[in-house]
Amino acid sequence: MFKPISVAIGLRYLRAKRRNGFISFISMASIIGIALGVMVLITTLSVMSGFQKEIRDRLLEMTAHATVETAGQPMQHWQGAVKLAMEDPRVAGAAPYVDSESLLTGNGTQNMGAMVRGIVPVQEAHVSVLAKKMDAGSVDSLQPGKFNILLGSELAAWLNVRVGDKVTVITKNIQGSVVGALPQTKRFTVSGIFTVGYNDIDKGMAFVNMQDMQRLMRMGDGVTGVRLMLHDMDQAYAVARDLAGHLQELGPYPYRIRDWSEENANLYQSLKMEKTVMGVLLSLIILMGAFTLVNSQVMLVTDKQADIAILRTLGLTPRGVMQVFMVQGSLIGIIGTVVGVISGIVLTMNLERILELIEHTFNVVLLPSDVYYITGLPYVLNAHEIVVISLVALTMSFLATLYPAWRAARTDPAEALRYE
Repeated sequence: MFKPISVAIGLRYLRAKRRNGFISFISMASIIGIALGVMVLITTLSVMSGFQKEIRDRLLEMTAHATVETAGQPMQHWQGAVKLAMEDPRVAGAAPYVDSESLLTGNGTQNMGAMVRGIVPVQEAHVSVLAKKMDAGSVDSLQPGKFNILLGSELAAWLNVRVGDKVTVITKNIQGSVVGALPQTKRFTVSGIFTVGYNDIDKGMAFVNMQDMQRLMRMGDGVTGVRLMLHDMDQAYAVARDLAGHLQELGPYPYRIRDWSEENANLYQSLKMEKTVMGVLLSLIILMGAFTLVNSQVMLVTDKQADIAILRTLGLTPRGVMQVFMVQGSLIGIIGTVVGVISGIVLTMNLERILELIEHTFNVVLLPSDVYYITGLPYVLNAHEIVVISLVALTMSFLATLYPAWRAARTDPAEALRYE
């Protein structure tokens, strides 16, 4: 098969046994360095993506994809809003809610601020998996007039309460009394405890019946808003905006819409920034492999001075000489990248087995369940990330060949052959 002379010579240099074994060692070190960098980068970013997805999924199990609220006042026509939402084929479920930032007091003197949410148990099943997260009690215990409450496991532990105990809810709603203005308070009975596996919810959320919350907040039949669960959460903002537009027909209120990314913007931005910084730092491993490639290529050029001179006298142009060493160096980068991609994928897919092997061998628990909410190593192999990592490694490898190849092209044949 026809090959350009520069490619043929570059391939031969890659396969040929070198007179200086140290050069071969440096070339192998370059391949290992690039492969190691690519492997570590793929594995690390895949695990970080896995943790991000795990946290997001756990959060969205209890957080609606989108919410529609009336700004500054209760939504009085929420039944119509739920009906309109369910007519949209993009909506999987809709439910009203009443939220209030409150102070909870349990046994003893321990207090804790939490978001107390009034829900309709039957409709709540359409927008969250609260019923599946119960450790004790059930969502059905939230009956109108019973004034029962469901607490997150961390919140219950902080308040030192269990099922059957009493909890006092102090809202920010102010009422008049003979001694002056006082916050609205009510004693609730703990009828259930749930665990989601996300600290902000397990320690900062409580659920009561919506009618009980309406009575406590003196809202009449009004609600804070309507929560939506969608078939495609990436359409959350567009669906909520469309619903708010249709609601103008029911009442000319100013509407506020929020989607899941806005409600947890700080969390998602911090996770994204952490992943980006980690990717940049780990790319330095590939850069170190590229610098090793520069060293091996410079030593190879020095070792092949006589060969370069002979090729020049046979008519090979300086550009052709440069291409020889660029081909040879680029092939080292390609081999290292391919090995790194394969190794990274294999390592990522077997992380759980490796973790279990380490725990079994050394009799340790690396991710104890009483400390970490996520005890495994979830991962997400993203094809786009793998392609980007491969391109970065190949680009660094190609750039690493430019200086040694340029130096080879400047070789003077007469000077190189003088002492041969």
